[in-house]
Amino acid sequence: MAESADQKKYSAENIRVLEGLEGVRKRPAMYIGGTDKQGLHHLVYELLDNSVDEALAGYCSIIKVIIHKDGSCSVEDDGRGIPTEIHPIYKVPAVEVALTKLHAGGKFDKDSYKVSGGLHGVGVSCVNALAEKLFIRIKRDGKIYEQEYSRGLPQTKLKVVGKCGEKESGTFVKFFPDPQIFSTLVFDYKILETRFREVAFLNAGLKILLEDEIRGKSEEFHAEGGVMEFVRWINKSKEVLHPKPIYFKKEIDNMSLEIGIQYTTSYQENIFGFVNTINTIEGGTHVSGLKTALTRVINDYVKKKNLLKNGDTLMGDDVREGITAIISIKIPDPQFEGQTKSKLGNSEVKGYVDSAVTLSLSEFLEENPSVAKVILQKILDSAKARLAAKKAKDLVRRKNLFSLGGLPGKLADCSSKKSEDSELYLVEGESAGGSAKNARSKETQAILGLKGKILNVEKANISRVLSSEEITNMITAIGTGVGEEFDLSKLRYKRVIIMTDADVDGEHIKTLLLTFFFRFMPNLIENGHIYIAMPPLFRIRKKKDHYVYSEDELKKETAGIENPNITRFKGLGEMSSEQLWDTTMNPKTRKIKKVFIEDAVEADQVFSMLMGDDVQGRKDFIAENAHEAALDI
Repeated sequence: MAESADQKKYSAENIRVLEGLEGVRKRPAMYIGGTDKQGLHHLVYELLDNSVDEALAGYCSIIKVIIHKDGSCSVEDDGRGIPTEIHPIYKVPAVEVALTKLHAGGKFDKDSYKVSGGLHGVGVSCVNALAEKLFIRIKRDGKIYEQEYSRGLPQTKLKVVGKCGEKESGTFVKFFPDPQIFSTLVFDYKILETRFREVAFLNAGLKILLEDEIRGKSEEFHAEGGVMEFVRWINKSKEVLHPKPIYFKKEIDNMSLEIGIQYTTSYQENIFGFVNTINTIEGGTHVSGLKTALTRVINDYVKKKNLLKNGDTLMGDDVREGITAIISIKIPDPQFEGQTKSKLGNSEVKGYVDSAVTLSLSEFLEENPSVAKVILQKILDSAKARLAAKKAKDLVRRKNLFSLGGLPGKLADCSSKKSEDSELYLVEGESAGGSAKNARSKETQAILGLKGKILNVEKANISRVLSSEEITNMITAIGTGVGEEFDLSKLRYKRVIIMTDADVDGEHIKTLLLTFFFRFMPNLIENGHIYIAMPPLFRIRKKKDHYVYSEDELKKETAGIENPNITRFKGLGEMSSEQLWDTTMNPKTRKIKKVFIEDAVEADQVFSMLMGDDVQGRKDFIAENAHEAALDI
């Protein structure tokens, strides 16, 4: 990207170092969260964040990411290029310092970046440490520089390999993940696509090109509409109450704020917070400021218009039912609670957001009475439903007042009272529930049988949800409560395990349960308490029974065996209690999968489309993903 005449100086002096690189290879999980698929893609995000930092500073407009046929991944931008001159302290090229010292980079120097998405990130040095091989090319000051590394160590000196135009600049990094570190080396196009789309929405005008040479796929992410376009994209499978999202942007001192709001006919609240393009899945002071202002502004408006009885007040839940909102702030020194960047802690941000939203939203409602009318009607209807739901909540709460009567009659509880030792199985059907009760460890495993398919909460308001016996049984058994009353410290089981048949009905029940947990107990998923049981599909009779879990596995296990003795399990109820224990409930031998949310925005959209009213969207999704399903139909 061409440098402007007044561009801030970005040189070796701007590279600040906080600590050495030692320990990254020894304890990679401390730096990238793990060595699985998530950790692998975190390396790409670190490189992307560096390029986005250049974009936030105004020096980058295009980022190109390629998944190469040779198993490597490259990230290229047209920013200023990492400085190449000799570092004043380390006496080696500044780029070498950035690649070999943890937390070394311009983002730690206030003169180089006003805002950065990676203040707690570990940058290109961590990628270098965990790469079997890394190659870097820099265009800067009319020259092209190259250098190679292996497992964090330079293999060549930085050298000039050619010339470029004086106004050309940028950084290209290509790396091979280290098989000594990672359990998988395969980059997932879908995972990268989801993150890149978010980044493009949050940086209006920025272009991100993603290309997969292996699968022959490519896509350009570019959103001139920014946050407003983001809200529309999230709501594409929902029925909206006003076609144009409410949007405003404010700047004060070194902070900037963008907000997009659109109400839908759904019963769910979807507020997504971002700080310097980082998704703060646990919210924080920016989200709290938005919620506080929303509730106050709407209450002031309805009182001014005499839409409520004297003394009545709308609650936050009323105001936020059916809302989709994006709040994106960019600040110089974000303070995140913990190293996961999941919650913003800057106390001053709440007041800043609160005052900005109060002023802008109040003006919008006054200037757009027709939009205000449809939004207010939705909110008032929500308030009526809340009062009805309160009666249902009180009923659930009264159940909990009794030590014995408080737990559902269908719950076969475990004897252990220590949540860290116990788990709850949610089991489909009476026959399977009976087998599970006989098979379980009575000390640590509780069984709650479900009668058929539970309510689809995507299409129900809170009153109807809490009137469902199956759902209130689950809420009571789990113990945490739901919504604003959710309290993780009251969780009665360390693991909640969904156990259903591997057929169409079983998968539907599983999806209904996951929809409930995502909408009403998302913290259970975020904190790793929801699991899926993986019962086997087949038993192969040999000297000892052998269980397999897929058609492909069956073919491999029976290859070369003449007339193999195979039993197919069509449901959990067909298994004896001994078989169910051995295959699905014994912690030493079972297979279970932990449910986690890779991207909250994407998850919201998928649940809305699969479980909502968008029939065509659902058909398209099924057609696109049918090849990944393995069901006994």
